Amino acid sequence: MLDHFGSDPVFSPEQVLENRGRVAIFIDGSNLFYAALQLGIEIDYSKLLYRLTGGSRLLRSFFYTGVDRANEKQQGFLLWMRRNGYRVIAKDLVQLPDGSKKANLDVEIAVDMMALVGSYDTAVLVSGDGDLAYAVDAVSYRGARVEVVSLRSMTSDSLINVADRYIDLEQIQTDIQKLHRGHFSEPRLMEDRGGGTIELPSHE
Repeated sequence: MLDHFGSDPVFSPEQVLENRGRVAIFIDGSNLFYAALQLGIEIDYSKLLYRLTGGSRLLRSFFYTGVDRANEKQQGFLLWMRRNGYRVIAKDLVQLPDGSKKANLDVEIAVDMMALVGSYDTAVLVSGDGDLAYAVDAVSYRGARVEVVSLRSMTSDSLINVADRYIDLEQIQTDIQKLHRGHFSEPRLMEDRGGGTIELPSHE
């Protein structure tokens, strides 16, 4: 149900803002981090919220992430998010047999998208996870429009195919990236995938 297809699936800002009504934003924090890592940028979450809302009426912005309750820096990051326009849905990281840690929040995202249908006109899903395609399709059949925002190389075709609009993060990265001023003292969100520990950039 794409409005546009071909070699360039990206929509102009005017198209993105057209007839969006009330907007609800659903952000897969882990997926967004890995997309930013691929792009070599850090996300400015204030800019991100502004860009995704795009002048429309914002119902609520959800941020889903796995957490380590003992990590004080991470807790500081999540507190900042809660105080700056995000409803944080956190789930404890689970240690897997291979030593890696993971928290899958696909169910939480899908349930919230469905539960709020009727309260929003447009859902903005920041994720490339194909497991969410069924939920997106169900939301569409309930009358809401769905925009998928993610990095093309990390996005399932099945998810793009059921979205009303698709926006490649690479095309809007200058609008949402953090501009550094020579210091890196902000808290960082820790998450472990594939056995390695990494740091998820947060906000000052």
